[in-house]
Amino acid sequence: MLSVGSNAPDFALPAQDGEEVRLSDFRGRKNVVIYFYPKDFSIGCTAEAKAFRDSYQTFADTDTEVIGISGDSVDSHQRFSEHCGLPFNILSDTGKTVRELYEIGGLFGTSGRVTYVVDRDGVIRYVFSSLVHPTRHVQEALSALKRAATPP
Repeated sequence: MLSVGSNAPDFALPAQDGEEVRLSDFRGRKNVVIYFYPKDFSIGCTAEAKAFRDSYQTFADTDTEVIGISGDSVDSHQRFSEHCGLPFNILSDTGKTVRELYEIGGLFGTSGRVTYVVDRDGVIRYVFSSLVHPTRHVQEALSALKRAATPP
């Protein structure tokens, strides 16, 4: 995985509506929480997506955009987004190029579950990895954003 203090690599991937989303579109404007997840419609990934959905307004209140990424197709993402009622983009990385760019591996043939908190300058400020605690990714990201907003 990439480490805290590293520049987040830019990428461009199609969202569930087919529109291309670039990380650099947010540079200088918003923080970004990027969460990589294994598979649409799996139990853990559905719980994680709904947890991000339920906290989306809290992220928005801190000028933070949420982006989910998996290797599923745009069509699968469209169905998954509608099923979960997601107010944010989930991006299709079918070639796993962005997953590789962000150095995310997996265990036992699964894709890893990793969340990055990226600041407005494109610098990684927090990384959390846990395949077995999908909803904790939301709490970890919110805590990281709160710490970053609190002056020393």
